[in-house]
Amino acid sequence: MANLTVWKFSTAEGAENALEKLTELKKQHLIEIVDAAIVTWPTGKKKPKTKQAINLAGLGALDGAFWGMLFGLIFFVPLFGMALGAAIGALSGSFADYGIDDRFINDVKSKVTEGTSALFLLSGEATLDKVSEAFAGDQMELIQSNLSREQEETLREHFGLSE
Repeated sequence: MANLTVWKFSTAEGAENALEKLTELKKQHLIEIVDAAIVTWPTGKKKPKTKQAINLAGLGALDGAFWGMLFGLIFFVPLFGMALGAAIGALSGSFADYGIDDRFINDVKSKVTEGTSALFLLSGEATLDKVSEAFAGDQMELIQSNLSREQEETLREHFGLSE
């Protein structure tokens, strides 16, 4: 089973830089990346830019429609207006299978702001000590995950993150 984690970075370039590191770690077989997408919100811009970072044809990879709908719910809902409220409610319900609920959406929305970036990572097996070594000293925060409480605590310990 893949794990969905959302990492916030204190700079607009942080998510891109992290993805580059993860790509290198993937080549070394230290982490399995199923799919990823990034959000960058440069200072002075009214809204963030989003993109699917990995275009995989393999089974298990999420398509651009998934990321597009998720990012639409998180960052662009106020632009839709009241007319689409029921459709958006139904759509957000379909994300429950991925561990994405209103709390997830609101948490990400409140933390990914102008001047920051986020990496949405769908990953499998990882050698946590090697991956955490690669990110030593980086300013990042685990915003959300669909991991169990114990798995999330282990992840926080490996990356030296506080709740």
